[in-house]
Amino acid sequence: MPKILVIDDDVDMVDLLKIFLEEEGYTVITSLSGKKGIDYAHKYQPDFILLDIMMPEIDGWEVCRRLKACSKTKDIPIAIITARIRSEENKIVETKSIVDYITKPFNPIDLKMRIDKIIGKNPSSNCVNMTRTQNKDDRDILCLEI
Repeated sequence: MPKILVIDDDVDMVDLLKIFLEEEGYTVITSLSGKKGIDYAHKYQPDFILLDIMMPEIDGWEVCRRLKACSKTKDIPIAIITARIRSEENKIVETKSIVDYITKPFNPIDLKMRIDKIIGKNPSSNCVNMTRTQNKDDRDILCLEI
């Protein structure tokens, strides 16, 4: 059973993700802080990490940087989850270590498809192509092709 580490300071989000992912057959490890998330990544060697960007003390970008700098965790795929699209977009495009970008609120079916693709249940790709488009209200939207 694939192991997923969820790192998010929002208890409700962590509980929601844990319940959903366990129902889908994943083993789920959770952390409410970036520091503990780094420790758990080293200890449990998950197959995939869902990482919130906006957290106190150590934000998601720093967690990602530290994980990718360590030989023991550098190859673990990381997807960020965040409610902020616009302000994070440039960092995502520049960061080669992120395999996906998931916005809150997310569609559970879409989330499962993305995770399956990334961890190898659908191994055609482990990266995402990002394009910009506009929705019917003429707002820019970051679109992901998986």
